[in-house]
Amino acid sequence: MTSETERPGVLAGLRVADFSRVLAGPYATMTLADFGADVIKIESPAGDDTRHWKPPVDAAGNATYFGSVNRNKRSVALDLTSEAGLAEARRLAASADVVIENFRPGVMARFGLAYDDVRALNPRAVYCSITGFGTGEGAALAGYDLLVQAVGGLMSITGEPEGEPAKAGVALVDVLCGQNAVAGILLALRERERTGRGQLVEVNLLQSLLAALTNQAASTLVTGRAPRRLGNQHPSIAPYAVFPAADRDLVIAVGNDKQFRALTAELGIPGLADDERYATNEARVAHREHLRAELEAALAAAPAAAWVGRFAARGVPAGLVNDVAEAIAFAESLGLEPVAEIAQSRTVANPIGLSESAPAYRTPPPALDQHAGADWNDASTGQGKESR
Repeated sequence: MTSETERPGVLAGLRVADFSRVLAGPYATMTLADFGADVIKIESPAGDDTRHWKPPVDAAGNATYFGSVNRNKRSVALDLTSEAGLAEARRLAASADVVIENFRPGVMARFGLAYDDVRALNPRAVYCSITGFGTGEGAALAGYDLLVQAVGGLMSITGEPEGEPAKAGVALVDVLCGQNAVAGILLALRERERTGRGQLVEVNLLQSLLAALTNQAASTLVTGRAPRRLGNQHPSIAPYAVFPAADRDLVIAVGNDKQFRALTAELGIPGLADDERYATNEARVAHREHLRAELEAALAAAPAAAWVGRFAARGVPAGLVNDVAEAIAFAESLGLEPVAEIAQSRTVANPIGLSESAPAYRTPPPALDQHAGADWNDASTGQGKESR
């Protein structure tokens, strides 16, 4: 893990005025902060909603939800309904390289902090606006992750075939949208190097989800038929699903005929690889239920971990269905360093690895208004300002 004493981050000197809250925006700005950007989190006097989303809490009683996306930032509480608060917010926007917000469309305009307002103050600013459904006909819709998973089609393909539609176990669309925001911001900053001007970056939850549907969306557009729920099975590959072993579940993810032959050999049923019902992937998909019964019968003979080890020796992709604690431990066993330590607390590490400019975990999530009264024009109060 990196420390404060190491070289400045690749984004050192970049100031971010962060008006976002909850998840998508804070996830994006934390990513920028991990690589050295000076992120100033502008909160209402009541604080980001996620400060109050408890339990669970850490040892100091702070909401772990808030902590998950707000390390390496500074906090200032501003009442944007007051003249003093607005004046300070505008001063921050004028000093920033990046301004990011995820209010409903029109809110920042009411505060005099919309893109055109900020551009007039600071033509070099890259302004990122995150919405649920864009700024047109969908502007009035509330951008909640669960809602977007529903209307965006994800829930229609998640869950058991005869069960109810299911959401992902985390606010996945918010995270995807936050990643898109980071990409858009970095693209705009790269263009600013050429032109000297900032621009507006717009991302929304619905399009972030639709783009992430990849093969399922492509299938729908080409065939005209919407895919259906298959539980943990894959629409185009078999066997590619969750299976029960003697003690617990495991996943088998066979992607080609060679892997299938190795799988059946290890299970002691090599004849299946020559059975015309299973000899090709297309045939296996057509006869997936019969194939599943054959595999389940064989898997019942040993514990899941034993099968995983035996399959790995033969090059068959397989793994245990881990809980989150087991997943973190598994990553650690692979030497991936998934956990970072900050001030006696543990946080999930940034997943982006740069050989020369690794992410740094400098400070824990700030207390509300912890940095009130800071001189934002003084580079010593943060990571410094980019030369203009």
